[in-house]
Amino acid sequence: MTATWARGTTPRHPFAPHPVAWYVVAGALTTGLQELLFLGARPLLGALIANVLAVALTTVANTEFQRRVTFAGVPASPVRLHLQSIGTFAFYATYGSVVLLSLHLFTPDPSAALQAITLAATSALGGAIRFALLRWWVFTPR
Repeated sequence: MTATWARGTTPRHPFAPHPVAWYVVAGALTTGLQELLFLGARPLLGALIANVLAVALTTVANTEFQRRVTFAGVPASPVRLHLQSIGTFAFYATYGSVVLLSLHLFTPDPSAALQAITLAATSALGGAIRFALLRWWVFTPR
């Protein structure tokens, strides 16, 4: 059986984890870290600022992991990488803030745990959208 590879991509070992698996691993780890940072900063800064701070810190690590591991060997424009990082931060910071504000419509005084669980759950949907953008816009095989 032979495989056809897009020009500019590197063939993967047959037993190498699929990029989606690496993406999920990185997403789970950074979401967990993001939640810990959120819960730690929330009492001092409030939920919205704690969320933005946690997103800012974890976006850098997650983006670099995606570049080096998930999409390794796939060339990407430096401009696209920077735009992707800025876009990722803006998306998750805005998305998380809207989610936290919307949570107050259903629960006037949500607990830290409920806020963290809600952010983690909605992060999964955002992650699926981000994977599609990374795969088909940033790390497009040439």
